[in-house]
Amino acid sequence: MLSCTSLGMLLATVNSGTLIIALPDLERSLHTTLLELVWVILVYMIVSTVLVLTAGRLSDLFGRKNAYVLGFVIFSLASLGAGFSGSGTQLILWRVLQGIGGALLFANAAALVTDAFPKKELGLAMGTNTMVAAVGLVIGPVLGGALVAIAWPWVFWFNVPLGLLGAAWGWLVLHELSGRADERGLDLLGTSSFVVGLTGLVLALSKGGLSGWSGPLVVGGFIAAVVLLPVFVLIERHGRAPMLDLTLFSDKLFSAASGAAFINGLSRFALMFLFVFYFQGPQGQSPIMAGLELAPMAIGMLVASPLAGMYADKRGSRTLAALGMVVSAAGLAGMTMLQAHSSYVWSALWLLLVGIGSGMFNSPNTAAMMGAVPVHRRGIAAGARVMLQNTGAVISIAFVMAIVTSAVPKDVLFKIFSGITSGLSNEQLQPFISNMHLALWVLTGISLLGAVVSMLRPAHVPYASRDELLEAA
Repeated sequence: MLSCTSLGMLLATVNSGTLIIALPDLERSLHTTLLELVWVILVYMIVSTVLVLTAGRLSDLFGRKNAYVLGFVIFSLASLGAGFSGSGTQLILWRVLQGIGGALLFANAAALVTDAFPKKELGLAMGTNTMVAAVGLVIGPVLGGALVAIAWPWVFWFNVPLGLLGAAWGWLVLHELSGRADERGLDLLGTSSFVVGLTGLVLALSKGGLSGWSGPLVVGGFIAAVVLLPVFVLIERHGRAPMLDLTLFSDKLFSAASGAAFINGLSRFALMFLFVFYFQGPQGQSPIMAGLELAPMAIGMLVASPLAGMYADKRGSRTLAALGMVVSAAGLAGMTMLQAHSSYVWSALWLLLVGIGSGMFNSPNTAAMMGAVPVHRRGIAAGARVMLQNTGAVISIAFVMAIVTSAVPKDVLFKIFSGITSGLSNEQLQPFISNMHLALWVLTGISLLGAVVSMLRPAHVPYASRDELLEAA
């Protein structure tokens, strides 16, 4: 089961890394607008975020194995279609279908692992999944640079054999270890209100920085978010079969760890997106070199995740998760010293520090969350975790883009985001660098807030052996 969920994590993270590194090439090849380019990333995240709870609900009702295998199949078919896109709009539509497949994978991975492992090994198992994800993050950008050198469609077509292998392997090795939930029905009204509210918020943030904050789409998006996101909470509180079961949050451990997961997504996810353009823009690197230069963050996660999982299994996770957010904040603050032509040594150091902090936070926090819920609710609990973290990630990219693109001349922006900055002086690049520093300071503050929230939750009591329990008695 761990091998299958690890393959799913590898597929998701490799795809993310290869696509992000290919964005400047996509902009040149498909002649997309800057807003379309951003939405190639955002639309996948919005769809997978919104549908992850519905996918978790379906898995609780009809079985996690079937849902997980179906996720692999849908993701593979969508990747095949995406490679044949002739415009930014077509690519965005295929990314919607990819998001549906991604939701089925994301909603079930943590639940499958939690079903399969005893509590004494759960932190290590979660750490292994996170470690595999980190391997994908290391491979993805480098592989993306190599695939772009062939042709940009291979960034998507590479996913197809990996996804089909995952579907076949899952069908062979996965087993249903949990019972089925008794409640029936899907929360279509709640899902609709959340998708329109979140989409409105992200559209307003991403478009506002590019074209001003007074446009009708921007104002309408903010209004939709202000009205519909609170309505979503009301629907979930009073619905018969809610998409998001708010009773899960009556557990203080689960609710505080969920809040920390949201803040972690908010504080860290935009970083790779931002640095792809920093390396290919002001630093003038090729796609494959930019991929290599992003590797330290993933290497930090790769090293720290399993070690943090093992530590949390024996000593608990609260202090470790909070410390991880502080380490990430230190790395983010250090990045504010980077300039257009800074030595790569400093970028590598700060990216490594953020990666170590992320690894220290992710696996212990996830193990604490999933260990706090009963077996038959783990599908919806895993969905809630991913929904909250991905909501933070979506908003992270949107508001960082709003900060970075504001007050930067449009011709300079397009050269930076196309990876063609030859001929631009330091003075022309400086507005982008200054805005990048501002965004990094905001992310630093958010990360420190996450450390505070992590410390507010009850201690995650580690597994105790039978002999330890007898001794305590």
